[in-house]
This record gives sequence, C-alpha cells and structure tokens, in this order.
Amino acid sequence: MIDTNPLLRAGLALALALPLAGCFLSRSTANPVLPPEAVAQIVPGQSTADDVTRLLGAPNEVVQLGRRSAWRYEHTVEKQAAAFLILLGLRGVDTQSDRVWVFFDEADNVLHVGTLFQASEADYDVPVF
Repeated sequence: MIDTNPLLRAGLALALALPLAGCFLSRSTANPVLPPEAVAQIVPGQSTADDVTRLLGAPNEVVQLGRRSAWRYEHTVEKQAAAFLILLGLRGVDTQSDRVWVFFDEADNVLHVGTLFQASEADYDVPVF
C-alpha cells in the first residue's frame, strides 16, 4: 500500500531534488593591475611616453588623434555567483574596471591623465526576486 500523505511526498521529492542543487563562485581578471601610485608619477607637462611605458607597460589601446595620441590602460575584475535548484537558476555577474587614459602631444609629452579605479568594487551578487 502506497502512503498518500502529502507531507511524506513533499519530503521524498525534496530528498530526491537536493542532489540536483548546486552553486558556484568564480573570479576572473583581465590585464595587469594598474597601481595608483605608479599612475600618480605621471605628471602632465613633465612625463613622456617613455616614462608612461616604464611605469605601466604597453597600453591596451592606442588612439591616433591627428598628430596627437591617447593610450588606454585597463584592468578588469569579473565576479560571478550562481545557485541552481532543479529548474530554478539564479546567476549574478559583476564586472568592474580600472581605466587610465594618457593623452600625448605630437612630441610624445603627456598632456593629460584620466583615471577611474573601480575594479576592487566587483562583488559576488546573486539576483533576488
């Protein structure tokens, strides 16, 4: 005789479903870290392209602006978190970047430096209903 108790059936279903549940965390980075103390050593009007290369290495992107140029450096951190239970899956991704733009005149002297440091703010986050 099969027991038709709903509580027993729910408990059995939960016991069978638990092995199908799972979760994961992952963290990935792209490009080397951009140390703020190295960026602070780049002084408009005094530093040159050689100085910037010595401090930060090769840029991720070079943009020609007529006879002038701009170099972009970027370090990215991506964090993911996910939880799965049978047919329900929740996944959150947070990607934050550190960016440094260095603008040069036609003689490769630094004109301006623009920075944004947010890579350390990437967070593991699973969306909530």
